[in-house]
Amino acid sequence: MRLWSVHPQYFDRQALTAAWREALLAQAVLIAPGRGYSNHPQLERFREQPAPIDAIADFLNGIVDEADARGYHFAREKITGTVTVRLPGGQADTAPGTAALAVTTGQLQYEWAHLRAKLERRSPDVAERWAALDTPQPHPLFRVVDGPIASWERIAQ
Repeated sequence: MRLWSVHPQYFDRQALTAAWREALLAQAVLIAPGRGYSNHPQLERFREQPAPIDAIADFLNGIVDEADARGYHFAREKITGTVTVRLPGGQADTAPGTAALAVTTGQLQYEWAHLRAKLERRSPDVAERWAALDTPQPHPLFRVVDGPIASWERIAQ
């Protein structure tokens, strides 16, 4: 399971579809612990939130917004929880809802390198589109803070 911190605009079709499926699985695990990947390390950042189901709803909303922008149809009605109202440009409104989650610069860079490697193998045209980009935007749910790779990340050797 990969719950990407990078903005879904950088995904190829396969990554966008996988992100949707995996985040729906994460939502199911948060709603009914003990199912599926209950102990997956990437769920930690959602479980740490005051409203984990609302946090994963916001995460899913960012993915489905990107799918909508590309003309795909992902079933938004599968999102459970309260979704924070988003302003144009993807920024969360200050209205009640899930606060932005922090993602460290190290984590964002680690994921960006990981995603770029996948894109180079699977979708060279998409990889080329983003080749000159050193630092990606985060998923709309996240705000970037200085720091290392997340402690829950399993670093590939």
